[in-house]
Amino acid sequence: MKTPKRLKPLVDEGLIDEVMRQLMSGKEAEVYVVRCGEDTRCAKVYKEASKRSFRQNVQYTEGRKVKNSRRARAMEKGSRYGRQEQEQAWQSAEVDALHRLAAAGVRVPRPYNFLEGVLLMELVTDANGSAAPRLNDLELSEAQAREYHQILIMQVVRMLCAGIVHGDLSEYNVLVGGEGPVIIDLPQAIDAAGNNSAGAMLERDVDNLTAYFGRYAPDLRTTDYGREIWSIYQSGKLHPDVALTGCFERNLKLADVGGVMREIDDVVKEEAARQRYKQTLER
Repeated sequence: MKTPKRLKPLVDEGLIDEVMRQLMSGKEAEVYVVRCGEDTRCAKVYKEASKRSFRQNVQYTEGRKVKNSRRARAMEKGSRYGRQEQEQAWQSAEVDALHRLAAAGVRVPRPYNFLEGVLLMELVTDANGSAAPRLNDLELSEAQAREYHQILIMQVVRMLCAGIVHGDLSEYNVLVGGEGPVIIDLPQAIDAAGNNSAGAMLERDVDNLTAYFGRYAPDLRTTDYGREIWSIYQSGKLHPDVALTGCFERNLKLADVGGVMREIDDVVKEEAARQRYKQTLER
Protein backbone atom coordinates (compact mmCIF):
# COMPACT_ATOMS: atom_id res chain seq x y z
CA MET A 1 0.00 0.00 0.00
CA LYS A 2 1.00 3.64 -0.32
CA THR A 3 3.07 4.83 2.63
CA PRO A 4 1.01 7.14 4.88
CA LYS A 5 2.57 10.57 5.40
CA ARG A 6 3.09 10.06 9.12
CA LEU A 7 5.07 6.86 8.50
CA LYS A 8 7.49 8.33 5.93
CA PRO A 9 10.00 9.56 8.57
CA LEU A 10 10.35 5.98 9.86
CA VAL A 11 10.83 4.68 6.33
CA ASP A 12 13.44 7.37 5.68
CA GLU A 13 15.25 6.40 8.90
CA GLY A 14 15.29 2.74 7.88
CA LEU A 15 13.08 1.70 10.78
CA ILE A 16 10.33 0.49 8.44
CA ASP A 17 10.95 -1.26 5.12
CA GLU A 18 7.35 -1.65 3.98
CA VAL A 19 3.86 -0.64 5.07
CA MET A 20 1.77 -3.73 4.45
CA ARG A 21 -1.77 -2.77 5.50
CA GLN A 22 -3.86 -0.81 7.95
CA LEU A 23 -4.83 -2.92 10.94
CA MET A 24 -7.31 -0.65 12.69
CA SER A 25 -8.39 2.91 13.35
CA GLY A 26 -9.40 3.73 16.91
CA LYS A 27 -10.35 6.68 19.06
CA GLU A 28 -6.76 7.75 19.62
CA ALA A 29 -4.65 6.22 16.83
CA GLU A 30 -4.39 4.34 13.58
CA VAL A 31 -2.39 1.12 13.55
CA TYR A 32 -0.55 -0.33 10.55
CA VAL A 33 1.13 -3.67 9.96
CA VAL A 34 4.67 -3.02 8.77
CA ARG A 35 7.74 -5.01 7.75
CA CYS A 36 11.03 -4.28 9.49
CA GLY A 37 13.69 -6.42 7.87
CA GLU A 38 12.49 -9.99 8.38
CA ASP A 39 10.14 -9.05 11.22
CA THR A 40 6.49 -8.05 11.01
CA ARG A 41 5.56 -5.36 13.51
CA CYS A 42 2.89 -2.73 13.98
CA ALA A 43 3.13 1.06 13.87
CA LYS A 44 0.75 3.05 16.04
CA VAL A 45 0.18 6.53 14.60
CA TYR A 46 -1.30 8.82 17.24
CA LYS A 47 -4.07 11.11 16.07
CA GLU A 48 -3.86 14.83 16.69
CA ALA A 49 -5.63 15.96 19.86
CA SER A 50 -8.40 17.69 17.86
CA LYS A 51 -9.17 14.43 16.03
CA ARG A 52 -9.26 12.12 19.05
CA SER A 53 -12.45 11.17 20.82
CA PHE A 54 -10.47 10.38 23.98
CA ARG A 55 -9.55 13.67 25.65
CA GLN A 56 -6.71 14.30 28.04
CA ASN A 57 -8.06 14.92 31.52
CA VAL A 58 -6.41 16.10 34.71
CA GLN A 59 -7.73 12.91 36.29
CA TYR A 60 -5.29 10.99 34.07
CA THR A 61 -2.36 13.40 33.91
CA GLU A 62 -2.20 14.20 37.63
CA GLY A 63 1.11 13.05 39.08
CA ARG A 64 2.97 12.92 35.78
CA LYS A 65 6.31 14.63 36.15
CA VAL A 66 7.96 16.83 33.50
CA LYS A 67 11.70 17.08 34.10
CA ASN A 68 12.27 20.17 31.93
CA SER A 69 11.05 23.25 33.86
CA ARG A 70 10.58 25.32 30.68
CA ARG A 71 8.33 22.62 29.23
CA ALA A 72 6.39 22.37 32.49
CA ARG A 73 5.74 26.13 32.60
CA ALA A 74 4.67 26.19 28.95
CA MET A 75 2.27 23.30 29.54
CA GLU A 76 0.74 25.09 32.53
CA LYS A 77 0.24 28.29 30.51
CA GLY A 78 -1.34 26.43 27.60
CA SER A 79 0.73 28.22 24.95
CA ARG A 80 1.08 26.75 21.47
CA TYR A 81 4.46 25.34 22.43
CA GLY A 82 2.95 24.11 25.69
CA ARG A 83 0.14 22.29 23.88
CA GLN A 84 2.68 20.63 21.59
CA GLU A 85 4.73 19.54 24.58
CA GLN A 86 1.62 18.31 26.36
CA GLU A 87 0.72 16.21 23.34
CA GLN A 88 4.26 14.82 23.21
CA ALA A 89 4.07 13.94 26.92
CA TRP A 90 0.69 12.23 26.39
CA GLN A 91 2.13 10.02 23.67
CA SER A 92 5.38 9.35 25.51
CA ALA A 93 3.39 8.13 28.53
CA GLU A 94 2.43 4.99 26.65
CA VAL A 95 6.01 4.35 25.53
CA ASP A 96 7.29 4.75 29.08
CA ALA A 97 4.52 2.55 30.48
CA LEU A 98 5.17 -0.21 27.94
CA HIS A 99 8.88 -0.27 28.78
CA ARG A 100 8.18 -0.41 32.54
CA LEU A 101 5.49 -3.04 32.23
CA ALA A 102 7.43 -5.26 29.83
CA ALA A 103 10.36 -5.17 32.26
CA ALA A 104 7.98 -6.16 35.07
CA GLY A 105 6.72 -9.17 33.15
CA VAL A 106 3.29 -7.77 32.28
CA ARG A 107 1.77 -9.07 29.05
CA VAL A 108 1.96 -5.97 26.83
CA PRO A 109 3.31 -5.46 23.28
CA ARG A 110 7.07 -4.97 23.29
CA PRO A 111 7.99 -1.40 22.24
CA TYR A 112 10.86 -0.89 19.76
CA ASN A 113 11.01 2.75 18.64
CA PHE A 114 9.14 6.01 19.02
CA LEU A 115 9.60 8.74 16.41
CA GLU A 116 7.51 11.81 15.56
CA GLY A 117 4.30 10.55 17.12
CA VAL A 118 4.62 6.99 15.84
CA LEU A 119 5.17 4.02 18.15
CA LEU A 120 6.78 0.98 16.55
CA MET A 121 6.04 -2.14 18.56
CA GLU A 122 5.43 -5.86 18.57
CA LEU A 123 2.56 -7.22 16.50
CA VAL A 124 0.57 -9.51 18.79
CA THR A 125 -0.49 -12.62 16.85
CA ASP A 126 -2.78 -15.58 17.42
CA ALA A 127 -1.80 -19.26 17.26
CA ASN A 128 -1.90 -19.11 13.43
CA GLY A 129 0.38 -16.08 13.13
CA SER A 130 -2.44 -13.70 12.20
CA ALA A 131 -3.06 -10.40 14.01
CA ALA A 132 -4.64 -11.24 17.35
CA PRO A 133 -8.33 -10.38 17.81
CA ARG A 134 -9.66 -8.08 20.51
CA LEU A 135 -11.26 -9.79 23.47
CA ASN A 136 -14.66 -8.23 22.69
CA ASP A 137 -14.68 -9.90 19.26
CA LEU A 138 -14.62 -13.42 20.74
CA GLU A 139 -17.29 -15.73 22.08
CA LEU A 140 -16.01 -17.46 25.20
CA SER A 141 -16.90 -20.61 27.05
CA GLU A 142 -17.40 -20.38 30.80
CA ALA A 143 -14.02 -22.05 31.35
CA GLN A 144 -12.25 -19.61 29.02
CA ALA A 145 -13.92 -16.65 30.71
CA ARG A 146 -12.72 -17.81 34.13
CA GLU A 147 -9.20 -18.45 32.84
CA TYR A 148 -8.85 -15.10 31.07
CA HIS A 149 -10.40 -13.24 34.00
CA GLN A 150 -7.89 -14.76 36.41
CA ILE A 151 -4.96 -14.01 34.07
CA LEU A 152 -5.99 -10.38 33.64
CA ILE A 153 -6.64 -9.84 37.36
CA MET A 154 -3.10 -11.00 38.07
CA GLN A 155 -1.80 -8.76 35.27
CA VAL A 156 -3.54 -5.82 36.94
CA VAL A 157 -1.74 -6.80 40.16
CA ARG A 158 1.61 -6.99 38.38
CA MET A 159 0.97 -3.58 36.78
CA LEU A 160 0.19 -2.06 40.16
CA CYS A 161 3.36 -3.58 41.61
CA ALA A 162 5.18 -1.68 38.84
CA GLY A 163 3.42 1.51 39.96
CA ILE A 164 0.95 1.74 37.07
CA VAL A 165 -2.83 1.65 36.71
CA HIS A 166 -4.20 1.27 33.17
CA GLY A 167 -7.06 3.72 33.66
CA ASP A 168 -9.15 2.62 30.67
CA LEU A 169 -9.03 -1.17 30.82
CA SER A 170 -11.87 -3.17 29.31
CA GLU A 171 -12.52 -5.93 26.79
CA TYR A 172 -11.73 -3.38 24.06
CA ASN A 173 -8.14 -2.91 25.29
CA VAL A 174 -7.15 -6.56 25.44
CA LEU A 175 -5.87 -8.70 22.57
CA VAL A 176 -6.04 -12.48 22.77
CA GLY A 177 -2.73 -13.74 21.40
CA GLY A 178 -1.49 -17.26 20.94
CA GLU A 179 -0.27 -17.31 24.54
CA GLY A 180 -3.28 -15.61 26.08
CA PRO A 181 -4.53 -12.07 26.81
CA VAL A 182 -2.28 -9.08 26.11
CA ILE A 183 -3.07 -5.60 27.49
CA ILE A 184 -2.85 -2.67 25.05
CA ASP A 185 -3.60 1.09 24.77
CA LEU A 186 -1.79 2.84 27.61
CA PRO A 187 -1.42 6.58 26.82
CA GLN A 188 -3.71 7.37 29.77
CA ALA A 189 -1.72 5.13 32.17
CA ILE A 190 -1.81 6.46 35.74
CA ASP A 191 0.98 6.77 38.28
CA ALA A 192 -0.40 4.77 41.20
CA ALA A 193 1.50 6.67 43.88
CA GLY A 194 1.08 10.18 42.46
CA ASN A 195 -2.54 10.25 41.36
CA ASN A 196 -5.41 10.73 43.81
CA SER A 197 -7.78 8.91 41.44
CA ALA A 198 -5.60 5.81 41.11
CA GLY A 199 -7.64 3.68 43.50
CA ALA A 200 -10.95 4.55 41.85
CA MET A 201 -9.46 3.99 38.39
CA LEU A 202 -8.10 0.57 39.36
CA GLU A 203 -11.46 -0.46 40.77
CA ARG A 204 -13.16 0.68 37.57
CA ASP A 205 -10.68 -1.28 35.43
CA VAL A 206 -11.34 -4.44 37.44
CA ASP A 207 -15.11 -3.86 37.46
CA ASN A 208 -15.07 -3.54 33.65
CA LEU A 209 -13.32 -6.89 33.33
CA THR A 210 -15.62 -8.53 35.85
CA ALA A 211 -18.74 -7.24 34.11
CA TYR A 212 -17.52 -8.55 30.75
CA PHE A 213 -16.45 -12.00 31.92
CA GLY A 214 -19.55 -12.17 34.12
CA ARG A 215 -21.60 -12.54 30.95
CA TYR A 216 -20.10 -16.00 30.53
CA ALA A 217 -19.50 -16.90 34.19
CA PRO A 218 -22.22 -15.03 36.17
CA ASP A 219 -20.83 -15.80 39.63
CA LEU A 220 -17.77 -13.65 38.85
CA ARG A 221 -20.05 -10.63 39.28
CA THR A 222 -20.12 -11.27 43.03
CA THR A 223 -16.35 -10.84 43.37
CA ASP A 224 -14.67 -7.64 44.56
CA TYR A 225 -11.07 -7.96 43.37
CA GLY A 226 -10.63 -4.24 42.74
CA ARG A 227 -11.09 -3.12 46.33
CA GLU A 228 -9.19 -6.15 47.61
CA ILE A 229 -6.18 -5.40 45.41
CA TRP A 230 -6.13 -1.70 46.29
CA SER A 231 -6.47 -2.45 50.00
CA ILE A 232 -3.47 -4.81 49.90
CA TYR A 233 -1.49 -2.24 47.88
CA GLN A 234 -2.21 0.46 50.46
CA SER A 235 -1.03 -1.87 53.21
CA GLY A 236 2.32 -2.26 51.41
CA LYS A 237 1.90 -6.03 51.10
CA LEU A 238 1.06 -6.35 47.41
CA HIS A 239 3.40 -8.52 45.32
CA PRO A 240 3.05 -10.16 41.86
CA ASP A 241 2.15 -13.59 43.26
CA VAL A 242 -0.23 -12.43 45.98
CA ALA A 243 -3.06 -14.84 46.79
CA LEU A 244 -6.41 -13.15 46.19
CA THR A 245 -9.83 -14.24 47.37
CA GLY A 246 -12.07 -11.93 45.36
CA CYS A 247 -13.66 -10.83 48.63
CA PHE A 248 -13.48 -7.51 50.41
CA GLU A 249 -15.15 -6.72 53.71
CA ARG A 250 -16.42 -3.18 53.52
CA ASN A 251 -16.52 -1.02 56.60
CA LEU A 252 -20.21 -0.16 56.85
CA LYS A 253 -19.90 1.48 60.27
CA LEU A 254 -21.31 5.01 60.15
CA ALA A 255 -18.90 7.80 60.93
CA ASP A 256 -19.39 9.39 64.36
CA VAL A 257 -19.96 12.90 63.05
CA GLY A 258 -21.16 14.16 66.41
CA GLY A 259 -18.01 12.89 68.09
CA VAL A 260 -15.80 14.54 65.50
CA MET A 261 -17.62 17.85 65.93
CA ARG A 262 -17.21 17.64 69.73
CA GLU A 263 -13.49 17.05 69.28
CA ILE A 264 -13.24 20.10 67.03
CA ASP A 265 -15.26 22.20 69.51
CA ASP A 266 -12.97 21.16 72.36
CA VAL A 267 -9.89 22.16 70.36
CA VAL A 268 -11.43 25.55 69.53
CA LYS A 269 -12.26 26.16 73.19
CA GLU A 270 -8.75 25.15 74.29
CA GLU A 271 -7.20 27.54 71.78
CA ALA A 272 -9.49 30.38 72.89
CA ALA A 273 -8.53 29.77 76.53
CA ARG A 274 -4.84 29.70 75.59
CA GLN A 275 -5.16 33.04 73.79
CA ARG A 276 -6.97 34.62 76.80
CA TYR A 277 -4.25 33.39 79.16
CA LYS A 278 -1.57 34.73 76.84
CA GLN A 279 -3.25 38.16 76.81
CA THR A 280 -3.36 38.31 80.65
CA LEU A 281 0.38 37.67 80.78
CA GLU A 282 1.07 40.49 78.33
CA ARG A 283 -0.84 43.07 80.39
